[in-house]
Amino acid sequence: MVGIVLLGIFVLLLAFGAPIAVCLGMSSVGAILVQGAGKPLDAIMSVLPRLCSSASSKFVLLAIPFFILSGNVMEKAGISGRLINLAEKCLGHIRGGMAMVCVVVSCFFAAISGSGPATVAALGLIMIPALVKAGYPASFSCALMAAGGAIGVVIPPSITFVVYGSIADASITDLFISGVIPDLMMGAGLIVAALILGRRMDLKVMPKASAQERFKAFKDAFWGLLMPVIILGGIYGSIFTPTEAAAVSVFYGLVVGVFVYREIDLQKMKDILIDSCSTTATVMFITMGATLFGYVLTRARLDLAIESFMMNVTGGSTVIFFMIVNIVLLIAGCFLDSTSALYIFTPLFAPVALQLGIDPIHLGTVMIVNLAIGLFTPPVGVNLYVACGIGDIKIEQITKGIIPCLIAELVVLLLVTYIPGLSTVLVG
Repeated sequence: MVGIVLLGIFVLLLAFGAPIAVCLGMSSVGAILVQGAGKPLDAIMSVLPRLCSSASSKFVLLAIPFFILSGNVMEKAGISGRLINLAEKCLGHIRGGMAMVCVVVSCFFAAISGSGPATVAALGLIMIPALVKAGYPASFSCALMAAGGAIGVVIPPSITFVVYGSIADASITDLFISGVIPDLMMGAGLIVAALILGRRMDLKVMPKASAQERFKAFKDAFWGLLMPVIILGGIYGSIFTPTEAAAVSVFYGLVVGVFVYREIDLQKMKDILIDSCSTTATVMFITMGATLFGYVLTRARLDLAIESFMMNVTGGSTVIFFMIVNIVLLIAGCFLDSTSALYIFTPLFAPVALQLGIDPIHLGTVMIVNLAIGLFTPPVGVNLYVACGIGDIKIEQITKGIIPCLIAELVVLLLVTYIPGLSTVLVG
């Protein structure tokens, strides 16, 4: 009965277009009321503030608002234009070079912002018109930008890895390291897809830049390029923890934005703080709702029932287990944001993975690559809507352009899923 109420209210609210945090929270409250039928209402509801407080007060989650703030600072600091200029000077003269520029700059900026939609918003205004001008269709240009931005949830430092690590009690540092090779593979897959598609088009190329022009562009973008080096070097070198790295990135970003590039003034600082507070509140709201959802699953023993069912279905086969994980998450990614999906499915998949002898780091990488693909998959792929808004095209038009990017990333997903070394070889 509890399971029917929980899933019924969740699906109903989702169908009516309620925010995912509301769907998770309200369905959980409804199920808690059914579980506590016959008890005083204040006794039943007293568990809510305790659970919400414990969910949002984990020390590891402190990295999330810092990384969000850091990404917003660097976005407003004029980093994107300088990175694009550098990439154009190095790759613009190659046939299909603008597509390579789009993917490479997306990887660099994603390492700064840690967010897919932020990457698309920051780079799309420049890159989408440039891709169209180079000869790519508007639909593919927007799709490539949306897919490139999705790399932001895989490349470290990634907010999504922080969320998974807090749920699965896995090392954030190891998770960051595990994302390096899959991230490079995702970028390479998009470049290959763009170059294959570009062979049938009359693509334009830019004049080859001189060594002096390249050096000037590098010098201009140097401080932006240095940020991921400082953050990741500090984490991997055990100089500071991921949470401390997030705080350091905010300080560094402010120094670069205010004193070096001089792009951030008081008005921009106000916008940065408002955007960061809004995004952080949204993430924490989802975190609390998802925690209540997980609490109900545990109290009703639904998680054990699902775990037992999956063990019976898989028959102890890791191949079948990962097939289920990929299918479920690819579908879920079409409708849920990555934070919600992780809070719902990690407690269900992680215990089964442990029984099958699967490394939690490998499982986390596979899950997050899945959810990255969901960012540019219709009908609710957030990156798609951002790219469509910038490119001024309808979501129906971009669907055809998504297909080459989707095929490339699905190939990468299969490789990461069934070759564990791709995500664990650098760990430790």
